Amino acid sequence: MTNARWLDPEERQAWLALLAVTTLLPGNLDGALQREGRLTLFDYNVLAMLSEAEDRTLPMSELAARTYASLSRLSHVVKKLEQRGWVLRSQCTADARVTMAALTDDGFAAIEQMAPGHVESVRQAVFDGLDRRDVADLERIGKRIVHQLEPSSWVLREPRINS
Repeated sequence: MTNARWLDPEERQAWLALLAVTTLLPGNLDGALQREGRLTLFDYNVLAMLSEAEDRTLPMSELAARTYASLSRLSHVVKKLEQRGWVLRSQCTADARVTMAALTDDGFAAIEQMAPGHVESVRQAVFDGLDRRDVADLERIGKRIVHQLEPSSWVLREPRINS
């Protein structure tokens, strides 16, 4: 006999909706970025996190945390972005064991060029169908799920911009 805690009908419907979003959204946003700049959503997120960091530079470990990536996955993507001249890796001057990733001027120009199209894709895919209460609920629910999965998540520490 199993002790499975089966989903009730409402939980099942919520789960199927979340599963559909997590399956459909990345492909939708990847497609727009591929057309715009031959990037994946993950590549774009790496550039975006660097563009928002002080001096456009982060330790690779912090960049991995902000992008929810393993260091090996991040290293692979940063290498690809380095080859395009958009990111530069170097040793930290304060601790030689730490590798830093910095967004170059060309990388910043690239993300500035792609950002309007990406934001429009996000708006069309997600926010145009929601009202302000839905947006607040999405943030609240998303952060609660992230907290269960990754209690030390960067997104949970990030202050609200217009709170």
